[in-house]
Amino acid sequence: MDLTKSSAEDLKALHVEAAARFDGLRGRNLSLDITRGKPSADQLSLSDDLLTIVKPGDTNDENGTDLRNYGGLVGIPEARRLFAEYLGTTPERIIIGGNSSLAMMWDVISNAMTYGVPGGEGPWRDQNPKIICPVPGYDRHFAICERLGIEMPTVPMTPEGPDLDAIRALVKDDPSVKGIWCVPKYSNPSGEVYSDATVKALAEMETAAPDFRLLWDNAYAVHYVGDAPAEIADIMAACEAAGNPDRAIVFGSTSKITHAGAGVAMLASSPANIDDHIEKITFAMIGPDKINQLRQVKFFKDMDGILDHMAKHAEIIRPKFEAVINALESDLGGKGLATWTNPKGGYFLSVDVVDGCATEIVKRCADAGVKITPAGATFPYGKDPNDRNIRIAPTLPSVEEVASAMKVFTAAVEVVCVEKLLSET
Repeated sequence: MDLTKSSAEDLKALHVEAAARFDGLRGRNLSLDITRGKPSADQLSLSDDLLTIVKPGDTNDENGTDLRNYGGLVGIPEARRLFAEYLGTTPERIIIGGNSSLAMMWDVISNAMTYGVPGGEGPWRDQNPKIICPVPGYDRHFAICERLGIEMPTVPMTPEGPDLDAIRALVKDDPSVKGIWCVPKYSNPSGEVYSDATVKALAEMETAAPDFRLLWDNAYAVHYVGDAPAEIADIMAACEAAGNPDRAIVFGSTSKITHAGAGVAMLASSPANIDDHIEKITFAMIGPDKINQLRQVKFFKDMDGILDHMAKHAEIIRPKFEAVINALESDLGGKGLATWTNPKGGYFLSVDVVDGCATEIVKRCADAGVKITPAGATFPYGKDPNDRNIRIAPTLPSVEEVASAMKVFTAAVEVVCVEKLLSET
């Protein structure tokens, strides 16, 4: 029954039932956390061989370089070769860094603010820069922009990726629009996979800024929960074919593949962008943790090793995603109170509720012992203009804990949304 079309009398009766159910759940003294996309302990244990895989006397790279020492700013050759294949490029177009791709994103944007980028007209900070943010999106991307004083115009997501017409309208005549954040595969939090047409359009579109950049955060390149990883078009090849070879800067990491706090990060781009980035980071570091890079290569050996490893991750994660979807469908299906995504990969699901209800739903869940990502986190400055979007992160708890958390969540959705509907009758 679509509750948005129910009478006030029916809504009152339903509210009594829903409130009683929620109060019963609240009395269980739960303490569950589905706020952030962290791997579970079972997932982390898949990579524990990393802890012993490099031994004394086995710390040289394939060229005989002693990796215990300084240097190697671009990464060891074995890692560049393996992770170039991972990101779909060539070794000379990739830099292997420390454990955090977010740190590499910060370096790229903060250095662009201070010094500019190839093809540009000086420091971005002198040009009142804007970076487009598809919404709902990734709060860490927004935080970088907010911290650096970069304006964040938003565009909606579609099933094919970000709304191209909205992007074209922003970039066509405004040279201060310097880039767009993209999570092209299993977008955070809603799970879209960019279509080939979207990739091609982003590579080709005319922009007023000659130094416009696609900040291509391919965080979930192999993180599937369906039958196999989704395929996306090669953005760097598309940009090169379009005559915009420097447009794409691609980021990735193994932080949700091996040990989350001890993976390796990578940045891939055109030769001009790679040379520019190396020149800038030379002043900040002498070299990354090359022993860790060696560990990762020894652990995986090749791309087939990465894919085999991710199949094990999928077996652990898939039941948790299914528990979320089952709860949403069984408790909220057909009621008109919420819509949700059913992604085939990544770390999140996205739920849209009746406008004006998300903040209160998250609060009610917290009161019942279930922590959820704050409402608004998927929008710049933490402000969802419709107060409707909620991100669910099911990977860290057990399947049973996810199911318990979702029972609280769906009950809170029903109670709060029915209250909202009653207030409008």
